[in-house]
Amino acid sequence: MEAEGRIVFIPFGGGHVPAWSHRLEPLKLPEFHLYDHELPPETGQREKAAAVVNRRKNCIAAITQKRSLENYLHSQAIYAAQGIKISIDSFSSVAEQAAQACFLKNLPDITWEQLSQRARSRMSNRAKQWLNTKAVEHMTVELLLESDPQGEIISWLKQIVQLANSKTTF
Repeated sequence: MEAEGRIVFIPFGGGHVPAWSHRLEPLKLPEFHLYDHELPPETGQREKAAAVVNRRKNCIAAITQKRSLENYLHSQAIYAAQGIKISIDSFSSVAEQAAQACFLKNLPDITWEQLSQRARSRMSNRAKQWLNTKAVEHMTVELLLESDPQGEIISWLKQIVQLANSKTTF
């Protein structure tokens, strides 16, 4: 659908969520917003932003039940992408865990805690990039069903298709 020009994905990379809740409104097109749950107090801000979007016709906003999209990855996909083993639960920082595992794999003589907060943050951001590209490429339907047994991701995709196929009149 993206290749056909029927939908456009606009990742805003953790930007100011409340601003995005109305930024595209002047286009008068169907919108689907997906916000990471994160942790309080951010969760509350995201819930308010989602409510703003959901009040508009042909617009849907959803908040992940897990902390972030990375929490829906399967550990096997991460291992296949980077050769590291991490344990994923619903609210751990997968990017930080992956960054720490990669760091320790490459520099086992230095501890993660010895690094500056800035260095750890940069490594986590780099991990987030490969998690959302390389690791995602290793996800299969079977792994997705294991990591997302409630079917959230499939439900979001169905909602996107429904919005894209809707005959909107404003």
